[in-house]
Amino acid sequence: MRIGQREVHAWPAFAAIVSCVSALALLFPMFSNAQRSGPSGLSGSNASVQRILLLSIDGMHSLDLARLVNEKPDSALAQLSAHGITYSNAFTTFPSNSWPGLLSMVTGGSPTATGVLFENSYDRSLSPPASDCSTVGTPVVFDSSIDLNRDAVDGGGGIDLAKLPRDPKKGCAPVLPHDFLRVNTVFEVIRKSGRRTAWSDKHPAYDFVNGPSGKGVDDLYTPEVRPFRDIKNIESYDDLKVAAMLNEIDGKDHGGSRHVGVPALFGMNFQAISVAQKTKSGGYLDSSGKPSPLLEEAFHHTDQSIKKLLDRLGSQNLLASTLVIVTAKHGDSPIDPMRLRHADLETIPKTVASVREGLLAFIEQDGSVVLLWLSDHDHTPAVVDALRKIQNEAGIQEIYSGEALKLMFNDPKNDPRVPDILIQPVPGQIYVDADSAFVAEHGGNTEADRNVPLLVSFPGLGRSLIKFPVQTSQIAPSILTLLGLNPNSLDAVRLEKTPVLPGLDFQKISAPSVTQGAGR
Repeated sequence: MRIGQREVHAWPAFAAIVSCVSALALLFPMFSNAQRSGPSGLSGSNASVQRILLLSIDGMHSLDLARLVNEKPDSALAQLSAHGITYSNAFTTFPSNSWPGLLSMVTGGSPTATGVLFENSYDRSLSPPASDCSTVGTPVVFDSSIDLNRDAVDGGGGIDLAKLPRDPKKGCAPVLPHDFLRVNTVFEVIRKSGRRTAWSDKHPAYDFVNGPSGKGVDDLYTPEVRPFRDIKNIESYDDLKVAAMLNEIDGKDHGGSRHVGVPALFGMNFQAISVAQKTKSGGYLDSSGKPSPLLEEAFHHTDQSIKKLLDRLGSQNLLASTLVIVTAKHGDSPIDPMRLRHADLETIPKTVASVREGLLAFIEQDGSVVLLWLSDHDHTPAVVDALRKIQNEAGIQEIYSGEALKLMFNDPKNDPRVPDILIQPVPGQIYVDADSAFVAEHGGNTEADRNVPLLVSFPGLGRSLIKFPVQTSQIAPSILTLLGLNPNSLDAVRLEKTPVLPGLDFQKISAPSVTQGAGR
């Protein structure tokens, strides 16, 4: 489906189209291509959004949500969809990686605006960790490897500054994850308005949600996922964060030790489904998306966790004033187990080396995408020619470079973070270690990588389905609008002209005043 591939990334043009359609959708609801099974709008004129719960179910597809709602009408997600808008053609970023995927939701921007293309990447303007900044050009690794102790649940106490890249333009200071981000986040805007914020995610490196100020999230809880990666105990990892969320709904900090007020924006990511999708004994049984028993259990556990959150909101009399957004940073591919193919990780580096030894500055072969940074931009055409000669052997579907690359990202000659070449493999091929038992991964430009669930639910809304394509970056300006704040307070929204999600009736879903939502 081409809208899930290249065209969707010509973002300025796409944003303009969506912006026009979004505006028309507010004036003429039928223009949004919505299929409604119930009355739209709110049942009561006094209803208002006082807080937003944002949930990222990592790995989940739009198809998964549709199946679950259809087959399990008593599930928490089905109940949310009964009074919410489901966007069946919602797409996360390309690359469809955790960092740009989450940043899309909380900044309103693509990697072009945020400056973050992948969890692990390369920056030609920064210097290596623990160096004196006499050289520039270094891998930028923001995963569990920067923890003081990656095998400890608390990361050993946080981030090890000695493992961070350094900025020669700032006195060779270590670059913390939040320093790496080029634009602000919804957390910063909301906190500046006097309201409380909270978020929970899988590594201490998720400090980046704080935004460039480093102070966007009042209560950031980032237990390290690495000690829990085994499928047998990954659900207990999600349980840790759900417990933190329950404390926050009770008006306490994530540990439950202090009363601080309920956040205006809070949320978490779920890991169990993504891990079950990737595990050899899990995954899907066929191309229709029928889950294995292991994956079905992960769906059930995650749904039960969401039910706990909704029940606690109800018991605290907060459900009627809480808008819930369910989405995902990324999907996982392939869905069809017959299409699985493990790539040879030596093929592409050897091909680049055949053009010129030492030409490969950095390569990221991860999941279902390859990113190549060259030490000399002028050799890009020669490398592309060499890659085309091995295209069938290497399972390459698409090579993005030159003008094709610049349709989606900044020019690598001007932006030190942008790779010279991106490679999209044939659907089903993933880049993992030779001895890996993974049967799925993410990062690429296929529909299974990028077509994620997006459900916006609020009591009193009727069930509706919008099939018009949207981006997860539209979540951020919608959050601010719903909370009565200016979406143009977000740098990325101004840069990319990111529109709000279509179909939301902002006149009826009225926003609270700052004092109503302060929660302090």
